[in-house]
Amino acid sequence: MGVKQDGGTIDIVPAMEQEKISDELDKRVKKFLRGAEANLEGLKDKKLKGQLAVREELYGKSAHAAAKAEKWLLPSEGGYLEAEGIEKTWRIKQESIAREVDILSSRSQFDIVLPDLGPYTLDFTSSGRYMAVGGRKGHLAILDMKNMSLIREIQVRETVRDVAFLHNELFFAAAQKKYPYIYNRDGTELHCLKEHGAVLRLQFLKNHFLLASVNKFGHLRYQDVTMGRMIGSYRTGLGRTDVMHVNPYNGVVALGHSGGKVSMWKPTSSAPLLQRLCHKGPISAMAFHPNGHLMATAGKEKKIMLWDLRKLQDEPIQTLPGHASTLDFSQKGLLARGCNSYVQILGDFSGSQNYENYMGHRMIKGYQIGRVMFRPYEDVLGIGHSMGWSSILIPGSGEPNFDTWVANPFETSKQRREKEVHSLLDKLPPETIMLNPTELGTVKTQRRKEKRTKEEKEAEMEAAVEAVKVIEPKKKTKGRNKPSKRAKKKQEMIVSAKRPFLEQQKKEEEQVARKKQKVSEQVEQPTALQRFVRKKAAT
Repeated sequence: MGVKQDGGTIDIVPAMEQEKISDELDKRVKKFLRGAEANLEGLKDKKLKGQLAVREELYGKSAHAAAKAEKWLLPSEGGYLEAEGIEKTWRIKQESIAREVDILSSRSQFDIVLPDLGPYTLDFTSSGRYMAVGGRKGHLAILDMKNMSLIREIQVRETVRDVAFLHNELFFAAAQKKYPYIYNRDGTELHCLKEHGAVLRLQFLKNHFLLASVNKFGHLRYQDVTMGRMIGSYRTGLGRTDVMHVNPYNGVVALGHSGGKVSMWKPTSSAPLLQRLCHKGPISAMAFHPNGHLMATAGKEKKIMLWDLRKLQDEPIQTLPGHASTLDFSQKGLLARGCNSYVQILGDFSGSQNYENYMGHRMIKGYQIGRVMFRPYEDVLGIGHSMGWSSILIPGSGEPNFDTWVANPFETSKQRREKEVHSLLDKLPPETIMLNPTELGTVKTQRRKEKRTKEEKEAEMEAAVEAVKVIEPKKKTKGRNKPSKRAKKKQEMIVSAKRPFLEQQKKEEEQVARKKQKVSEQVEQPTALQRFVRKKAAT
């Protein structure tokens, strides 16, 4: 029997139960360990051996602490609406949900009506605590969604097409009429990015500190916000587009074009990494699943298609009917589509990438939805529309457990400063952006060039000579166009066509001759024993 003392009372814990608890703890610890322990017995350096032993001990302690804390986490599965009998989840209205949830959750359901300044677009920070909104008529604002308070609002008195937070809530970018601008939390203008031009869409790559933009001429640009340097500036060549999204898995920027194509770009390549014809008509919206392997696209032909980016197949894995002017995936994989004044939520509850209707919400007639975006770590969907912005409750959409090292909704100013320094130190270079990031750290195998045969070289030279013979020399002035001069000119062209092949052949013959000479010198050169025997014989 085991004895457990708690607050002056003594509880008797059976030994069998103690063993069961320790076994469960060991299983959880294995999940957090970084593989098997290193074998330090073979190390001769005592100092290095001691340092590695201390580090292994710290790894073990952190794994035990994570395993103990895991049992207090909320269950990551479930949390969705469940219908009873013939009831359907998509028929449940927001008013019914608001009556059943707690007071704090009900505060997340609201409508802000500003008809003179819309339509509105919005963006959330990675922790989900702060929201930036931008009205088409020049209204910019930052809100604290935990306290439901307005931090700052400004009026720039010109068109605002898009807003995007940078690495934290202290800075955000706004795509205005002529140029994109960067503002701080107090509404002070910090930078005017004139090189970008009249930008339609903005996206921020938080792991690389890159601000990506596409302007009305289809010009894609990448700006490093830490150094202020332009990393890449490329013409897409596929016309004007206002559909832009970043894959969170690999940092690749995807653009949707009017010809139905989707192109994927990285900042170090002037050509797209991938082009795919997804729709027969113009693409109106696009979104990526948080795992980065699933892409949703919507076309003007009123179809929504889901694509598996790992297989790169010509056919989508699922085609859904309906039009969408905006799409967004939640942290738990729910897909929201907005069209006119209706929002539909689709869910994959079977785990087979087969999406079906989950919830729906109809705005007031006349409201035109421009942007939908799920709020991270909350069961909330933000909607920007022509009359302002709204927030509705979507049960099961947000991740219930947040990692304070990744995104902390309750971080203090000191924690924010520390996180900013660490994120700058961990900043990834633009070269790490690729379709398959698992290739980082691997070594490319060197392909040996196959040597061409003598017949192939002669065939190439003859083909080059025949191509020259077909060319007719230009007719020149009288006295310079004689048949003899024309024949001489053609002969010179044939000789110049043969020259590179003959020079290459000469170089190869010289290399072979040098190798033979080196081998013969090594054979002729006497060894030390031979020299010793010759010297003895001479004496």
